[in-house]
Amino acid sequence: MQATCELNYARFLRVLPDCDTQHLAFEFTIGTHLSYRITLTETARYTTTLMVEQHNASTPDYLKPSMQVRLYHDARMAEVISSQNTGAFAPSYTYPNRSMRQRNEKQMVNQFLGEWLQFCLKHQPTVTSEA
Repeated sequence: MQATCELNYARFLRVLPDCDTQHLAFEFTIGTHLSYRITLTETARYTTTLMVEQHNASTPDYLKPSMQVRLYHDARMAEVISSQNTGAFAPSYTYPNRSMRQRNEKQMVNQFLGEWLQFCLKHQPTVTSEA
């Protein structure tokens, strides 16, 4: 999983024009129907916390992906710390479990983040606004 987090960090640096100023929000559009917002919610000397959300008016909220991601600048890693408002992830889970999470749920959400970042880089999103 360390390699996935390192790749995700490098991808974030390519997608975000600025990732060390607190309370910035970047809106990206890909094509005509996909809009995403990345909001920098917290910055510190060695970390930045981001909220990644899809925000299309025509899509119901439960189908819109949302993730809270922490960038570790000293380790050059990006890790999903929360996804779909589910809270923190354990390194692994016994199965079956009360929340019905997969054994490797943490790894899977970080892989999803990597796939999303690759999708963004492939389609060259344009920053439509900075708030």
